[in-house]
Amino acid sequence: MKRLLIIGATALFCAGNSAWAACGGSFSDFVQGLKADAIAEGHSPDVADRFFAGITQDPTVIAADRRQGVFQLPFVEFSRRLISEDRINRGRANGTKYDKVFEQIEQEFGVNRAVLLAFWAFETDYGTFQGDFNTANALVTLAHDCRRPDLFRPQVLAAVTLFTKGAFDPRSTTGAWAGEIGMVQMLPRDILENGVDGDGDGKVSLKTSAPDALMSGAKMLQHLGWRPNEPWLQEVSLPETFDWSQTGLEVTKTAAEWAALGVMPRNGPLTADLQASVLLPQGRKGPAFVAYPNFRVYFEWNQSFTYVMTAAYFATRLQGAKIFDAGTPETGLDGDQMKALQTKLQSRGHDVGGIDGILGSGTRAAVRVEQSRLGMAVDGWPTPDLLSKL
Repeated sequence: MKRLLIIGATALFCAGNSAWAACGGSFSDFVQGLKADAIAEGHSPDVADRFFAGITQDPTVIAADRRQGVFQLPFVEFSRRLISEDRINRGRANGTKYDKVFEQIEQEFGVNRAVLLAFWAFETDYGTFQGDFNTANALVTLAHDCRRPDLFRPQVLAAVTLFTKGAFDPRSTTGAWAGEIGMVQMLPRDILENGVDGDGDGKVSLKTSAPDALMSGAKMLQHLGWRPNEPWLQEVSLPETFDWSQTGLEVTKTAAEWAALGVMPRNGPLTADLQASVLLPQGRKGPAFVAYPNFRVYFEWNQSFTYVMTAAYFATRLQGAKIFDAGTPETGLDGDQMKALQTKLQSRGHDVGGIDGILGSGTRAAVRVEQSRLGMAVDGWPTPDLLSKL
C-alpha cells in the first residue's frame, strides 16, 4: 500500500506526544525517544529494549523515497508500462483460483474482486516480489527523516504493538522501502486495524496467505470509505464542443446529467443516479473517464494521480473493458519542465504541494486556474505552451 509515498508533508517536530524527539539530529537519540514513546503507550521497558535493539538507519530507504521519477510519467505511458496481457491473464486466473475468497469479500465488504486484483498486481506482482527491506529499519529511518515524521512515527509504534502480539519480528520482517508488508503492502497500523485471518488458521499472514492479504485489503478499503457494489471508473468519449472547464474532480454531476451533455460510455451504460466527475488525465485530446465516488477512495491508498488512474483503469480491464482510446494528447512536460512550472505556479500563490516534478492534484488545480486566466482550454494538462505563457 503506497498511500504515504508522495505526500509532500514536511515537519520539524512530530505532532502529538510532547515526549517525541525532534526528527533529524542524532539517530541514536531519536531511537531513545521512540523507546520512551513506546513505554508511554504502555509497553514494558523490556519490550521496548528488545524491539529497538539493533535498529539501524538505512540510507537506501531515503534514496528510494527521493527517487520516484516513475510518477512523473504521463498516464498513457505509465499504464502501458504496468499493464500487459500477461498481467491481465494472471489476474483473471487468480480471480478464478481464489473465487470463494472473492465471493466472501464481495458479500462482506462489497469490494469488487477486480479492484483487489489490480492492487495485488501493481503492489507485488501477485505476491511474487514483496520487497526485501528490513521493515523496522525502514520505518524508523523514515520517522527520523524530516520529510514526513508525523506519518511514520505512529507506524513504528504500531509495529511495536504487532511485535508484542508475535506478528512482527524487527530483525527478520521485510517488505517495501516505505515499511509496507505483504502481498497488498499494508503498513503496521493498517494491519492492526484491518488485518483479517482469511484462511482460518488463527493468524494474519499477509506475506504468505493470499486469503489473509485480500480479505485485509478489502476491509481496509471498506474502512477508507468504499461504497459497496458501486463502480469506480468508466471510460467515456466527449463531444468536441464539450465545456472543458467542467472536467476535474472539483466538478460533480450525476451521470445522467453528464449523459445529457454528450458524455458517452465506451463500456456498458453509465450508472445514472451516481455523482461523477469527468477526468482527462492527459488533457482534452487524450483519453477521458467518468470517475464515481469510489474512485476517490483510491487516493487514500496512494496519492499519485497517475497511479490511481492506472490502478482503477486496470481493474476495469480485468472486468472486460476495452483498451482505452489514447487519442492524440498534446506534448506534456518532462520532469525539469514540470518543476519549473510548479515554481512559477507557486510564485503566483498556488499550493502545488511541493516542487517535485509530479503532476499531482494541487498542480492540476493550479494549471486549470492559469489556463482560464490565460484564455486557454481549461483541461488541467500542462504543456510547453502554458509554461511559456507563464
